[in-house]
Amino acid sequence: MAALAIPTWIRPLFNTKSSPKSPSPSTGSMPSRPDSSSTSFSGLRFKPSLSLVSAGRFRNFEVGVQREDFLGEEEKAFVEGGSGVENGEVFAWSSVIFPFVFPALGGLLFGYDIGATSGATISLQSAELSGTTWFNLSAIQLGLVVSGSLYGALLGSALVYPIADFLGRKRELIIASVLYVLGGLSTAYAPGLGVLLLGRVLYGLGIGVAMHGAPLYIAETCPSQIRGTLISLKELFIVLGILLGYFVGSLEINVIGGWRYMFGFSVPAALLMGLGMYTLPPSPRWLLLRGVQGAGSLQQYKEKAISALSRLRGRPAGDRQSESQIEETLVSLKSAYGSQESEGNFLEVFQGPSLKAFVIGGGLVLFQQITGQPSVLYYAGSILQSAGFSAASDAARVSVLIGLFKLLMTGIAVLKVDDLGRRPLLIGGVSGIALSLFLLSAYYKVLGAFPFVAVASLLLYVGCYQISFGPISWLMVSEIFPLRTRGRGISLAVLANFGSNAIVTFAFSPLKEYLGAANLFLIFGAIALLSLLFVLLLVPETKGLTLEEIEAKILK
Repeated sequence: MAALAIPTWIRPLFNTKSSPKSPSPSTGSMPSRPDSSSTSFSGLRFKPSLSLVSAGRFRNFEVGVQREDFLGEEEKAFVEGGSGVENGEVFAWSSVIFPFVFPALGGLLFGYDIGATSGATISLQSAELSGTTWFNLSAIQLGLVVSGSLYGALLGSALVYPIADFLGRKRELIIASVLYVLGGLSTAYAPGLGVLLLGRVLYGLGIGVAMHGAPLYIAETCPSQIRGTLISLKELFIVLGILLGYFVGSLEINVIGGWRYMFGFSVPAALLMGLGMYTLPPSPRWLLLRGVQGAGSLQQYKEKAISALSRLRGRPAGDRQSESQIEETLVSLKSAYGSQESEGNFLEVFQGPSLKAFVIGGGLVLFQQITGQPSVLYYAGSILQSAGFSAASDAARVSVLIGLFKLLMTGIAVLKVDDLGRRPLLIGGVSGIALSLFLLSAYYKVLGAFPFVAVASLLLYVGCYQISFGPISWLMVSEIFPLRTRGRGISLAVLANFGSNAIVTFAFSPLKEYLGAANLFLIFGAIALLSLLFVLLLVPETKGLTLEEIEAKILK
């Protein structure tokens, strides 16, 4: 099989150094030297040595220790030239890219809506630039235009709860792309406010479905050693989407009817997402789940899962390693189901291991919002202006400045999440968030003469958020739920995220007026300390573990 060479600059994103603490069950299928101390394939623990497959030969090397002297020239070329060995699992880098990029476009389109809406509302309300006769929108009408996608996302995440396992991750993302296209076209060609609002809700439905299906598909199809990197990279796509929205808005802001182009620019990316997902195989874990649930012949679903995994790893159809990995996952899934009813019940996500997972995942996405993320960014313009930044008078350029910094810090999280782990990034980042909020409160109370404190606090908040709650919350949500309830669990977590976002957004103005900015940031800081305590006491480390190992070792 020909391997695709990966450029040097991107290799740090795909660090495949094996961890001695979490050997993958999948290695049991690979030939190794007979040894009485080795365990059988059906077990979850193995002798700490792995076998490297290359050019039809097998060599042993120690886990976690780089022993290049044990590798021949062909083996070195195999590892360095475009394939990876992750906890003993061989995969082609070319096969990892598309199963990540096409689902991640759902996140990019979510971010794009955030960025484009800020410019579109300015264009829409301008008598000279809107190109409509209904540009004079009331505050309520403008609020509905801005928050229409949020309402749609709330509705979408609620609707997907009972049908997530029936649809599957692939079909979810295809449906999301269709909703994105319909929403984008409806807003771009809206003849009146009613159609515009309908389009905003349709686009929001796409956001709700995509933000459920994308982390699920990526987590269930990528090698475990780079799962954290890829799901965090999806957060980077959201930030890229925000920047793209700002950029398109700045280009079209002086064009008559420019808001139509801003909203409509999302359509080509949505089409690419839908066509790309159509070419990808379904999630192998979802196929096994449907087989165990009795949706059809278990053997047929098992064969489909083996075929899907082979395609996702760039291996020959029906290869032995894919068979062994699927068999291991099937054993784990059957054990999870046992004698329980096949489909489970509607409230099962609030019971047993699923409840523990929901507390962890739901708690993270809740704290992600109620530590004041929308509110702090609301103050970005005035904070920078108080420090004498001339760009602060231009909202678009200030937004781009913050967006670029968010992009930089998210990139750092992507590079380090599978190296440092989830907990260290969360603990360090949330601690910085709490400190920045207390500093902002102090600035508005007693440090008003020192504007650099406000600027430093703002950048500290944004940076710490982007290495912690930003990417890590969605990563933990995607990997912490048991397969049996993963679809319903993530839909509830998405609902909690968008619901808390709506509450914070709508409550901010009256709270700011009643309490004042200083006291409001003080409250957000106290909530951040509570979230830090939550992380320290309840959030586990999942670095390097397969989804089945997380379920077996952490949730039970």
